[in-house]
Amino acid sequence: MDVIAVIDVQHGRAVRAASGRRADYQPLLTPLAEGSDPVAIAKGFMGVFAFPRLYVADLDGIEGRGRNAALPAQLAAALPGVELWIDDGASPREAATRLGAPAIPVVGTESVRNDEDLAALRTLPADRYVLSLDFHGDRFAGPSEILADAACWPDRVIVMTLARVGSGSGPDLARLADVVARAGARSVYAAGGVRDRADVEALRLAGVAGVLVASALHADKITAGDLKAIAGC
Repeated sequence: MDVIAVIDVQHGRAVRAASGRRADYQPLLTPLAEGSDPVAIAKGFMGVFAFPRLYVADLDGIEGRGRNAALPAQLAAALPGVELWIDDGASPREAATRLGAPAIPVVGTESVRNDEDLAALRTLPADRYVLSLDFHGDRFAGPSEILADAACWPDRVIVMTLARVGSGSGPDLARLADVVARAGARSVYAAGGVRDRADVEALRLAGVAGVLVASALHADKITAGDLKAIAGC
């Protein structure tokens, strides 16, 4: 079972998520690092556990304020050997230009806005990017064709339940089970609501390949011992 540490970046700082209400996000305070510098937070995660992957949501890019363009290279330099997943609002056409970059591009369906984007998504190599199926509450954020047609999904798919991010309300097991059932051999990752090791175990039993976690790590509700045990599952 794969646990991926998460950093949300807004106005250049790491922030604490609040049920997907991005206007309410505040600079992150965590025992894992001093201040809210994203690179310091990333190093703090690695002091707890040797995470093989780190996911970064560049909310400045996603919300159209301008990306934190230097951050992927800074993280790559600070975390050698760690696989970086970056969602910065890139369209499928932009993601196609980054396939050899230090970070693996994550294409969020909320950033797929027209037929040209949809066509470009279908041409991306399935093993070179990650697709995030974004949900705002019960509403799918993106073209309905993406959600309906699993044939256009890549090898790795995130189910991003934004209303549960930072909420401590538990993962959306029903939605995840539906995606897992349609995903075939693809790896499905859960994002949003994971509270503790029990939630991770429930997701494993549901066929989920991995989980994206932030709040539970900062609150020490998923511990270093839990992470070692989960990695062995």
